[in-house]
Amino acid sequence: MPTNVATSFRTEQSRLLYERATKLLIDGGSSPSRGPVNYGEYPIFMQRAQGSRLYDVDGNEYIDWMMGFGALPLGHADPDVTRAISEAAATGAHFATATEIEIEVAELLQKAIPNVEAVRFANTGTEAIMAVIRLARGFTGRPKILKFEGHYHGWYDDVLATSNCLPPGDPELSPDGVKIPDTLGLNRSSLDDTIVVPWNDLPALERVLQQHAGEIAAVITEGVMANMGVIPPAPGYLEAVQALARQHGILFVLDETVTGFRIALGGCQEYYKLSPDIVTFGKALGCGLPVAAFAGRMDVMRALAGGNVLHYGTHNGSRIGMHAARASLRRLMHDQGAAFRYIWDLADQFASGMHEVFRRTGTRAIIQRVGPMFQILFTEKPQIRDYREYCQYVDRKKYREFSWKLFEHGIYTSPAATLHSIVTVAHTSDDVNKTLVAMDAVLRR
Repeated sequence: MPTNVATSFRTEQSRLLYERATKLLIDGGSSPSRGPVNYGEYPIFMQRAQGSRLYDVDGNEYIDWMMGFGALPLGHADPDVTRAISEAAATGAHFATATEIEIEVAELLQKAIPNVEAVRFANTGTEAIMAVIRLARGFTGRPKILKFEGHYHGWYDDVLATSNCLPPGDPELSPDGVKIPDTLGLNRSSLDDTIVVPWNDLPALERVLQQHAGEIAAVITEGVMANMGVIPPAPGYLEAVQALARQHGILFVLDETVTGFRIALGGCQEYYKLSPDIVTFGKALGCGLPVAAFAGRMDVMRALAGGNVLHYGTHNGSRIGMHAARASLRRLMHDQGAAFRYIWDLADQFASGMHEVFRRTGTRAIIQRVGPMFQILFTEKPQIRDYREYCQYVDRKKYREFSWKLFEHGIYTSPAATLHSIVTVAHTSDDVNKTLVAMDAVLRR
């Protein structure tokens, strides 16, 4: 943690808990993103949350703009979701049998999301992508998959390439894409059938598809690049990717683990008017519980029948998770998606206010956003269009220091500039105004 300057801000209990945690937990927790790599000396330990607020073990209160990495579209401890979880738990946590609630949630997904003909539930976005890659290969009989630079599709071996920022030393970058393993420990052949292409670059995609004609089972993309801050697709780009995939007999897979139930009820499918063959969901679907799904064309999904393309899971369609998902989807669907109109309007207000704060304080930064998903990028560039520009031109260290200082003013965002913040139903205009005051104070100092 940075040196504390706000007299009312204390993190002594967090420090003590971190010392205790490191005796048993690597990096002091269960994911490296929660540890020193982002938080410096030690992270802040949270104790409880309600609505738009987080409360830590030292009694500090924060307006939360991270919202569980976007998993909480209704905010913390939403009454409807909390009630649904309690009622489900009171009648049995887990059956591993057929349940009616699973059908109900699938029917809600079909109603909310364009082009959904069949649904299969999983537990995490990573698991959904794993199953989809196997499904695509099994359905098409082709071995290769294509992903894009800077996109993150979970920690499955086949997609762990070029998701992190470029390493030091400026590696030689092919115009048609660079494939850099994201981790040690991969099977030596795990990335042999993975093709990586620059995003927002149609000529590069066209060339690669021609080079690998008849070999590629699936093109997998995020609707909005959300692992390098927020990078929107160029106008018409996603539609062109979809058309090229169809032209080459390749399944078009839209990964909405991050964008689903955030920018529109039907996600990027609805917002960009897409019709993917398969779509994946995670994070926000469970509204705080580990629930994921993949869905799509009936003829493709039927390849799962009877385990022909194998997808098992004791906790798939978990009963309590299904009740949480049903409660959340009902809220988001109410009044023809009024929740999304609200968060878009509030996000517009927030973005305008941040632009004014940057102007007033002489800060060289931009805001990139799609509706309620946004990130502040400290850069001289007027726009960041792809992975390579992000790695070259965005000052990630400055953003981390900025977020650390915001903690002292009661504002919580992820310290990782590669991630992003989100406006939710629980946030208010007062939250926005208080955050803008804090940002102004931090940037002036």
